[in-house]
Amino acid sequence: MTFTVKWQGKIYLSFITLIALSIFWVEDVFVNHSLKDWVFVYILSAAVLLLSYFSIHLPPKGNSFSMDSAIYLAVMFLYGIHMALSILFISILVEFLYKRKMEWWKHLSNFSMYSLMIAGSYYSFLFFGGDIGKIRTDNLFPYVASLLIYFLVNIALIFAFFFFLGRVYRGAFNLGVLLESVVGYLVTLILSLVLAILLAEERYFGLFLFTILVIILSFVFRKFLYLYQLVSNRANKDHLTGLYNHGFFKETLKEQFADCKRLKQPLTLALLDLDDFKKYNDRNGHLQGDRLLMFFGKLLQKAVEGTNFTIARYGGEEFAILMPNTTKEDAYVFLNRLRKQVNDTYFDGVEHIPYRCLSFSCGIAEMEKDMYESDELIHRADQALYYAKAQGKNNVQLYDQHNISLNEIQFKQDLEALEQQVKFFLSKDVYTYRHSKRVFKYALEFGSRLDELTNHERQTLSLGALIHDIGKIEVPRDILNKQGKLEKHEWEIIKKHVTWGREIIAEEKRFDDLLPLIELHHERYDGKGYPYGLKGEEIPKLARILCIIDSFDAMTTERPYQPTKTFDEALKEIERCAGTQFDPVYAAKFIAFVRERYLPLVKMPQWD
Repeated sequence: MTFTVKWQGKIYLSFITLIALSIFWVEDVFVNHSLKDWVFVYILSAAVLLLSYFSIHLPPKGNSFSMDSAIYLAVMFLYGIHMALSILFISILVEFLYKRKMEWWKHLSNFSMYSLMIAGSYYSFLFFGGDIGKIRTDNLFPYVASLLIYFLVNIALIFAFFFFLGRVYRGAFNLGVLLESVVGYLVTLILSLVLAILLAEERYFGLFLFTILVIILSFVFRKFLYLYQLVSNRANKDHLTGLYNHGFFKETLKEQFADCKRLKQPLTLALLDLDDFKKYNDRNGHLQGDRLLMFFGKLLQKAVEGTNFTIARYGGEEFAILMPNTTKEDAYVFLNRLRKQVNDTYFDGVEHIPYRCLSFSCGIAEMEKDMYESDELIHRADQALYYAKAQGKNNVQLYDQHNISLNEIQFKQDLEALEQQVKFFLSKDVYTYRHSKRVFKYALEFGSRLDELTNHERQTLSLGALIHDIGKIEVPRDILNKQGKLEKHEWEIIKKHVTWGREIIAEEKRFDDLLPLIELHHERYDGKGYPYGLKGEEIPKLARILCIIDSFDAMTTERPYQPTKTFDEALKEIERCAGTQFDPVYAAKFIAFVRERYLPLVKMPQWD
């Protein structure tokens, strides 16, 4: 990766370089060495360069760390800061001479950072009672404190570096990366103490043994990493096309979805389906069909070269491309151009299928701020793909809710299927049944008045309102019908109805759009709801609307031995909680809707 150093970065680099040089000047680094010491410094510098080359690689992501820090620390413990800084200066100078292609400021940055790390470690070692010249195993605290300062200075300098470059250093916020760094530095401390003991006993032979040991470890860990990656590739790669498989893709999507959502960066998913693949298979045979899949996989790999896109065989003749930091418009341009290239690429036998060329249909969806899990992105891309195939195949479609709304027949069929599920409450909890029916009616009427909703969103809101409490089927009858306040453990059971409801409805793929409403209708706008504590626009829009409708009906529903609010009292409560429990925009619109539609008509709080 190539960085352009901004003026802020240059000021920062100049600042830490001046500090590093002042340390050299104050400590008078190069004056206090004898000829014998200089010979030893050169040998140690050679060891530093050698161990920097033979770094130790660790799975799972090929992380590596060098043992040069172990040498600096060991020398500092035994001989003080002067020799450690002398070794640093010579090794950085040699590295600068043979790594001429590396930008000069990176060499300068390494020199300055290591100087400050060594100085911080040295002074903290002395401050906590460390004794230069001998290794005291009866008091390890100064060594641990010294390493801790070494580590913290390193983290602080790296973070500041990226901050002044105007970039986000994501690793600084990643607990996993920090834990890996801690483990690496603990290993460094142990090996630095081992080296110090060896140097104290047999200076040159001890250094030789240590260097050979680390080189052997480097070879062993590289072999281990190679074997790990070999096994990992077999687990993560599709054996036919060599692309990533479905499982690896889903895991990658979850990680990048979380990253892009946290960093507020765009993330786009494209699902591609080879057109008329079954017809091609039937005419040319399955072996030739496999060759076509391999050929198409190579076309996709070539198309994404030089990008940070992740490409996978999603299943059968379906492929997926995950595009971080890419908008749906840019993805559309890329994939439409790729579609034309594929059309113009001949493969044996394609002349016998309808388009007489190799072609694919593609659906594209971009992550939106109110999405709360990666499966929503897959679902939308899948709907866009279905629409692309419905348009005659060999085309690319962006997800558009206006294009995927249910027709009236399908809506009625889905409504009837969900009503059958809700009827289970008639024998267990008639209040939940009647509540669900009323919330459905409110949602149907209120949704029709919200001009910002698409037809598909209105249908989704209505169906979700009907089925939103289906998870209460799993709640024991004595808890559902209990008069009075629930115990803490009973309330925890009640809260689980949202996840139980999701599990019930997720059994049928056609109801995937309803899952956020079922699972998230008890989230609060201020982040104090459940099950995830989502806040503001992190909560999907339809779930925020349903929360208001559901709460309104709960407040105005008559039940024996429980207080009931009038419509006007409930509306005042919604108005009071707007901005905390409820979305303030939709709360105001719902209040206006009820005042206009119902207050002139009802005088009793209960209605059917």
